[in-house]
Amino acid sequence: MFSLRGDAHKIYLQLKQKGIEQAHFLTEIKEIKCFYNSIDTETLTFIYYRMIKERNASGIIPLFVSSIPWLLFLFSTQLQKFLFKDGSVLWAIFGAVYLLILVVCVLLHYREKAWAALHIAVIEGILKESNVEKIE
Repeated sequence: MFSLRGDAHKIYLQLKQKGIEQAHFLTEIKEIKCFYNSIDTETLTFIYYRMIKERNASGIIPLFVSSIPWLLFLFSTQLQKFLFKDGSVLWAIFGAVYLLILVVCVLLHYREKAWAALHIAVIEGILKESNVEKIE
């Protein structure tokens, strides 16, 4: 099921086709929510703060993505001599491997941010529910 509309639309199509009972990702989210429900409010608040830190932290992957080109730039003369000597195709292999690593790292970074956002949303919902119960 190929769609350029994004993951939210893919989830909608999957739910529509297979039904809610077959959606394994909903079960996973229910397990996460059940786990966080079992934790006291004060501890859950501390976990929430840590999740906010994780979401906002620049992390090692963006650092890697931004620093490696500078490292290559420092050694560009030596690198060019090595990669382009005697009509070698090492430059193509190097370029392909570097781009592959770069793409994988960027995808991992955004996937981690998405999981952090999910956990934060679940924790926020639980904390709001507990605050409403205290008020009533």
